[in-house]
Amino acid sequence: WRVSKNTVAKVTAELGLAGRVNKRRRSLTRQGKRPVAPDLVQRKFTAPTPDVAWCGDMTEIVTDEGKLYLATVIDLHSRRLLGYAMDAHHDTELVVAALNMAAATRGGDVHGVIMHTDRGSEYTSKTFADACGRLGVVQSMGRVGSALDNAVAEATNSTLKVEYIHRHRFRTRAEARIKIATWITDWCNPHRRHSACNWLSPIDYENRHHAREQQPQAA
Repeated sequence: WRVSKNTVAKVTAELGLAGRVNKRRRSLTRQGKRPVAPDLVQRKFTAPTPDVAWCGDMTEIVTDEGKLYLATVIDLHSRRLLGYAMDAHHDTELVVAALNMAAATRGGDVHGVIMHTDRGSEYTSKTFADACGRLGVVQSMGRVGSALDNAVAEATNSTLKVEYIHRHRFRTRAEARIKIATWITDWCNPHRRHSACNWLSPIDYENRHHAREQQPQAA
């Protein structure tokens, strides 16, 4: 539907609704001291098929019990959240757990997939590099202090917070884990529409791609 801003303002006022302002994001990135991988994505956040390129990041979630950190892995073809992990500490084990979940989601064979991240110490660590090596995943990293070099991961974190986390209060970390995981698996992946996916959900977009691939080729 195409309507004017004034119409939207009038209707929202009549319904007692108000827009939610994005909070200023505090970066968790702390550059590691190890060698970094080249930027293989170069801000081209698209992929012709699933499992060509993934991206990942971490974000902080507030609970009454204390901070909870979420690490994610996102497919750049469909914007599907393939892997995620949450813990009270943001460390290398957290990002490795998210990567392992993404690989498991894809059946374990992810050799050659590009994994794009920032240059945080967790992602430049030997432990994460070893995990990528075992899976055959190729690391890629943006520049320090440039959110646009990992824009899809940043945008996904923002969407998660604006549409769900900031609208709820979590009394414990366990409650936050369960509810956020449910939002991802029951809503974000199967139902939430993305402009980058022609306004389909990530899973529907992938299913359409696979259906096209299975169509017989014209002689």
